[in-house]
Amino acid sequence: MRTMEFKMERTGLLSVGEVLPVEEFKLPSSYYYVLGRSYAMSANYDTLNRLKSREGKVIDVKETEKGFFVTVEFNED
Repeated sequence: MRTMEFKMERTGLLSVGEVLPVEEFKLPSSYYYVLGRSYAMSANYDTLNRLKSREGKVIDVKETEKGFFVTVEFNED
């Protein structure tokens, strides 16, 4: 299992246990991911760390002083 953190701009969009699709986008030298219907966005990842799965399960939603963050678990077997 692999976990990734996504930044969300506002709360109340997702709940723990939801299974959501993930869409991959390519930048010139890296990739980033958008969760569900543009609920949250990941950091940039290099080619060696690309996500293999196209859906994941929300395991945590939290608020910090930097904003709202969603932790998603992916099965990469």
